[in-house]
Amino acid sequence: MEHRTIGELMTRQVVSVQLDTPFKDIAQILADNAVSAVPVLDGLGRPAGIVSEADLLRKAADRSDLSGRTPLPHLEAWQRARAEGCTADALMSAPAVCAHPEWTVVEAARLMEVQNVKRLPVVDETETLLGIVSRSDLLRVFLRQDKAIQEEISREIIGRTARLGAAGVTADVVQGQVALHGSVAEPLLTPVLVRMCAGVDGVVSVSEDLKPAMAADSAKGSGARA
Repeated sequence: MEHRTIGELMTRQVVSVQLDTPFKDIAQILADNAVSAVPVLDGLGRPAGIVSEADLLRKAADRSDLSGRTPLPHLEAWQRARAEGCTADALMSAPAVCAHPEWTVVEAARLMEVQNVKRLPVVDETETLLGIVSRSDLLRVFLRQDKAIQEEISREIIGRTARLGAAGVTADVVQGQVALHGSVAEPLLTPVLVRMCAGVDGVVSVSEDLKPAMAADSAKGSGARA
């Protein structure tokens, strides 16, 4: 199976700032480009961190509310230091959590989940910025057409496992939901097929109604005798 890589999904024209970019310039860049965050690059073009709207808003939240309607939020020492920052290097979340262009959607999505981030700068082997990938970019694999998913499952999974006893299996795909039907030579092959289908780009879920080949043949024979 061929999975779409991060290099195919990432945005290549990346809006970025430098370590010494002032607060107001960052706010203007975010507004002008309709983005919520940008990578902060060092002098060699490597991501040192990410500065986002949330980082900038921390400064506003740390100010006194003269109306008294909302309490002053409690900030840890590191949060207060960033709230008082005036340039990107003081405001950014660091270090930057990065991906590589050859990664799959699964690898990038897992890293986002573990690190609790919404986007990943994509870098080459020298850590130089190549692009950026967001959660919405990863979700594009689910826009894949049902026909393409069905053809890949039939060709790459059922076709290649036919000699193992999956020749009697067919796959229906509706809205990314795969339903496997038919018979398999060995019951242990069923979870293998399900797992392989679940790994195909664009698949939302997999269900199966697969019977052991002997049971399926017996059912046909009973039907014939009846």
